Amino acid sequence: MKTPKSAAMCVAFALLFTIGVTSMSAARTFVYVSNAQDGNIDAYSMDTASGALTPIGKTEAAKLVMPMTVSPSKKHLYAVIRSQPTRVLTYAIDPATGALAQKASAPLPDSMPYVSTDRTGRYLFTASYGGDKLAVSPIGENELVEKEAIQVIPTGRNAHAILPDRSNKFVYATTLGANQVLQFTFDDKTGKLAPNEPPSVSPDAGHGPRHMAFSPDNKNLYVLNELSGHVTRYAIDGAKGTLTLAESISSVPAEAGLVWGVPQAPAGTAAAAAPKEEKPKIWAADIQITPNGKFLYSTERTTSKIALFTVASGTGKLAYVANFTTETQPRGIKIDPSGQYLIASGEKSDRLSVYKIDQSTGKLGEPSRYPVGNGANWVEIVDIP
Repeated sequence: MKTPKSAAMCVAFALLFTIGVTSMSAARTFVYVSNAQDGNIDAYSMDTASGALTPIGKTEAAKLVMPMTVSPSKKHLYAVIRSQPTRVLTYAIDPATGALAQKASAPLPDSMPYVSTDRTGRYLFTASYGGDKLAVSPIGENELVEKEAIQVIPTGRNAHAILPDRSNKFVYATTLGANQVLQFTFDDKTGKLAPNEPPSVSPDAGHGPRHMAFSPDNKNLYVLNELSGHVTRYAIDGAKGTLTLAESISSVPAEAGLVWGVPQAPAGTAAAAAPKEEKPKIWAADIQITPNGKFLYSTERTTSKIALFTVASGTGKLAYVANFTTETQPRGIKIDPSGQYLIASGEKSDRLSVYKIDQSTGKLGEPSRYPVGNGANWVEIVDIP
């Protein structure tokens, strides 16, 4: 027969065991930031209860390491090098510590400012702004990119981003200079892209499509236009994969005093800098949507602001809410998988900002700031069960 004391001890041990199992099974969240000028990648662990970041360390890459993406399995990080020789590096993610270990390198056909994978994780998509092209590279069964591209597609001027839709049947790409959104069908058995019918859609002249985000229900594609600062919503035909322009809403309030921008020189070239004309110009950069689809955010580099939009349930219609000051020249933002936090990097800042997202309004709280390398631009967040 157990005494009260021994029974209490059993309960205590059981509680400790439960806590231990819970902590061991809890998901770990890691944050990666590419530092273009330093040529390395900063890694952090993230406490999702508070949003606090703890540095893990820096991993060497190469000068102008910029766009990154995580494999669907969450086991690998792909980082594109935009300096010569242009290539993509594959890093294994240590599931316990978040540390990166380079496992492969493969050539790319040009300097690529954007990278993504198809939903199966078997193909890597890249877009070249300076080279006016898209590319598809094979990903091995080991999730390493070790071979050259199997398809290179010439585009109109300044291809900027490429993303598959959530069904993995269709792929979209933006061409900033040509002012188009290209639409393709995708064969996930061969990895080949083919022009859809029609092959492209266009906003009004001068907008300059740049980055994209899909609604969680895959019914809408949101495109941030670099030169106008507008977010354009395209309705997606689920059967055909074709886009229909639904609305275009400005992320830059009139009181900001900005005029529409002009296409910039590719990164790494002498002329690739913020616009210096007398009238400051719009220079929008990144766009993200929360996992629940309620809020959408975009960045503008001239004013160093993050814009907030609400997204109407069912229709996907946008409503502009406000702008928030952030790190200088914000090229990259990312929302964590839980939808609680937004992380922003600034190319001209030595800090990252972590914002708590108000779950009812989408407004960003006061940021916590953390050291980061020189030329910080691309942010990736991965949670590992």
